[in-house]
Amino acid sequence: MSEQKRIVTMKGNPLALVGNKVSVGETAPDFVVIDNNLTPVKFSSFRGRICIISSVPSLDTPVCDLETKMFNEEAGRLEKDVVILTISMDLPFAQKRWCAAAGVDKVQTLSDHRDASFGNAFGVLIGDLRLLARAVFLVDQKGAIRYIQLVKEITNEPNYEEIWAALKAIY
Repeated sequence: MSEQKRIVTMKGNPLALVGNKVSVGETAPDFVVIDNNLTPVKFSSFRGRICIISSVPSLDTPVCDLETKMFNEEAGRLEKDVVILTISMDLPFAQKRWCAAAGVDKVQTLSDHRDASFGNAFGVLIGDLRLLARAVFLVDQKGAIRYIQLVKEITNEPNYEEIWAALKAIY
């Protein structure tokens, strides 16, 4: 596992990321997260589908709330072979409560709180805070990483237009 100093900031303050840095073209590493019913979910179970992975610090923050609601809205317009996963360190109970309150039913929220398996595998774990950096990964049907957007200032939203253009390039 490697540490990447000052890759992202929070309100201008540098934060070190830990984990394995992934690159476009590589096979996405497998990881295990927990769904809202406390069931372990392996990323490899999504093979054969295009996955948009949205990594967020916490659903209970304004930017993460806005981002996940936007992805939920877009998910209804996507082909059935495209799945959007939002992963945070929030407990599954909190994610389930948030989804119910926010009306989010098309994005699958998953918790990395137990082992930081996703955060370490994709290199987006903020070590000192034990939160995930804001990032978006696009993984194709064969499991190859096709697009990465690491949001430098985690209080900012991702560039959605770039994400949709990258998705369109896969079809």
